Amino acid sequence: MNRPRQKNAVTLAMWQDLGRIFRQLGDDPQVRAILLTGAGGTFSAGADIAEFDKVRATVKQGEDYEVAVDACCDAIAASPKPTIAVINGFCMGGACNLAMSCDFRFAHPEAMFAIPAARLSIVYGVRGTQRLLSLVGVANAKRILYSAQRFKADEGQRIGFVDRVSADPMRAAQSFAAVMANNAPLTISGTKFLLNGLTMGLGVLTDQSVDKVIKRAVASEDYRNARQAFVEKRVPEFVGK
Repeated sequence: MNRPRQKNAVTLAMWQDLGRIFRQLGDDPQVRAILLTGAGGTFSAGADIAEFDKVRATVKQGEDYEVAVDACCDAIAASPKPTIAVINGFCMGGACNLAMSCDFRFAHPEAMFAIPAARLSIVYGVRGTQRLLSLVGVANAKRILYSAQRFKADEGQRIGFVDRVSADPMRAAQSFAAVMANNAPLTISGTKFLLNGLTMGLGVLTDQSVDKVIKRAVASEDYRNARQAFVEKRVPEFVGK
């Protein structure tokens, strides 16, 4: 995200573009992991409130705006590739939804988080609330949403919002991405599909959909090659098919 003067506040156009970009990266067989971060030493101050009078002033506009936010965050969450939010500086409001849509959140010790919906008299979207609930539990979710108070990375890690705190979160994220990049893409994408369905409760898991991802992995070239690599005592090389 590259609006450093506005602390990478997310415009409606950015919500739409981010979803498109993540779908494109998810379809690229050369991509093994995706890192999301912000320019200028901050992740994002959240949705760009300065444009709300134009794009989120009426009930209809509010509904359309939430559709765009959900479509973006769902595209990130549904990406078949592992995703890491690399967080410096502020991660506020809608930016928390972006970060929570990623598989992992790596943060600088001084990173600051908050969901200040209660200071704007808006209700955080159901899908974002569900992601928060799945990470931190109901008591912490209520405290974050009711109080609108800020919390730092160490508290975020303690409650399950942040996965890793590092003085250099980008380097830590790149190192972890490299670990995942050496593993079987079909295992990661299939497992991600199952875990998202189990934690989000969005009705996407059916016997047919579960069978599809499991059978795809078992029938894959990667699985055959991994079996042979095990016999030959070598590291398998995965191609995602």
